[in-house]
Amino acid sequence: MTRSLPASGLQGILSGATPPGLYRLPPAEPPQEVMDLAAEADWRAARLRLDGVHDKAAFLRRCAADLGFPDWFGHNWDALADCLTDLSWWREAGKSRGYLLLAEQWEAFSKAAPADARTAEAVLADAVDFWAEGESPLTVLLG
Repeated sequence: MTRSLPASGLQGILSGATPPGLYRLPPAEPPQEVMDLAAEADWRAARLRLDGVHDKAAFLRRCAADLGFPDWFGHNWDALADCLTDLSWWREAGKSRGYLLLAEQWEAFSKAAPADARTAEAVLADAVDFWAEGESPLTVLLG
């Protein structure tokens, strides 16, 4: 499901040389640098900060807060999938070349709530697959 970031790194994803996907971000990649590179490449990017997140409810609350989900978000796995396959809440005027979601402190969340992290990862992977063939793909980096 989740792969290591290929040798081409983030630049490969942003340029289209590497296919969109669900990737592990090496710990040496500073989150703000990832956001800056995405912006320079005309990708819409968001940070999901998972520090202190230890269960499903906290994960979904953090998604809603950090990603700016719409009011209709129902705080369950199905609603998360709905938000990630309908990115109208994330779009701005104009078109982005792609969407990048950086989930920071993923390992800590995964250790604290392994079953919830596996479910979240599956939802994220399904969303990546949903957008893979579109003009503006979604890539998720687990940091």
